[in-house]
Amino acid sequence: MSAIAGRAFEPPACVLFDLDGTLVDTAPDLTAALNQLRAERALPPLPVAAIRLTVSQGSPGMLKAGFGLLPDDPSYPELNQRFLQGYRAAIAVESGLFPGMAEVLEQLERQSIPWGVVTNKPGWLTEPLLKGLGLWSRSACVVSGDTLAKAKPHPEPLLYACDRLAASPRQSLYVGDAERDIVAGQRAGMRTLVAGFGYLSPEDRPQEWGADGMLEQPGDLLAWLDQPGSTPVIDP
Repeated sequence: MSAIAGRAFEPPACVLFDLDGTLVDTAPDLTAALNQLRAERALPPLPVAAIRLTVSQGSPGMLKAGFGLLPDDPSYPELNQRFLQGYRAAIAVESGLFPGMAEVLEQLERQSIPWGVVTNKPGWLTEPLLKGLGLWSRSACVVSGDTLAKAKPHPEPLLYACDRLAASPRQSLYVGDAERDIVAGQRAGMRTLVAGFGYLSPEDRPQEWGADGMLEQPGDLLAWLDQPGSTPVIDP
């Protein structure tokens, strides 16, 4: 993929990240929790690569991949609860920042650009994950899926985060790996970038989401932070 010309970005007032599949690779621990339930049913473990494609769909997508269950199945609520509880018990074992993301966060902090997290993950999972990775105290703002009455793709969580950081949405940037992330950012009036290194499935068409661009890897953002007049977009 090659860099393309685009509207020049000014230094952002803040940079907000989606969590799973954008800031942090959580697929290994989610897969471990799913495979624990499969083992109880004498089912073979699934590879992380298979579950990685469903993480952006949340529990419904992962339980469908693991057990063929849909949310309207009578056994779904109990299995979902056990899955999430198992995940919470070992939430930051193999999870970690995507390669290159640590350097991005360090660069933002050096430039005194606040960064935060806006995720649909519930707070009772978001907080221990970020604390386990040493990110909770570094993040200037964290908005979870249950912080407000509405979640992405509604723009309210992003607008709330910008307000908390005293940042104009038009001068702020949101990075995410799902269409709802880009839709939410656009509705909030923010610049948006697709995390092309995240949990995109073969069915996803990020080039049709209308984002300002797509990052092939987290480090693609560094060139722009070093040279604010450039654009960090990658041809999707």
